[in-house]
Amino acid sequence: MPAEKIISELINEYGDSILRMCYIYLKDYHLAEDVAQETFLQVYMNYEDFKQQSSIKTWIIRIAINLCKNQMRTRWFSEKKEEQFPTLSYTEDYDGIIDRERLITEIGNLKPKYKEVVLLYYYQELSVKEIAELLDKKESTVKVRLKRAREQLKQKLKELPV
Repeated sequence: MPAEKIISELINEYGDSILRMCYIYLKDYHLAEDVAQETFLQVYMNYEDFKQQSSIKTWIIRIAINLCKNQMRTRWFSEKKEEQFPTLSYTEDYDGIIDRERLITEIGNLKPKYKEVVLLYYYQELSVKEIAELLDKKESTVKVRLKRAREQLKQKLKELPV
């Protein structure tokens, strides 16, 4: 099968979830779009080198995470972060959206080591074992990070005004 067709199928299958993950990392939709596109460009350019030691999904996620981290290291991103990204506000009629937005905001505010395990576990639906392999960590480390992230999120969501 030609590489273009394979990449097209991968974009159809994983594109939305990669974009959502990038958005939560970067808190900027346009940056997230750019990084998601760059992710699939990297997949296309390096597809022949993929050794299949992990699933294609975890390989793509690893590329996206690395690109997000690279973006977060840039001077522009650091300056933009200082200005604070605008938060979306909704009216009281949208309680479900408000709760979801609060959760996403709080996930974005977690330390990177907690944020990535939450995103991989809940949003990318990877198992603890897959996350451990992807991050090159022990399974016990991933479990502890998930537990601590949940505790922090629970505490932060309790503190927020209703």
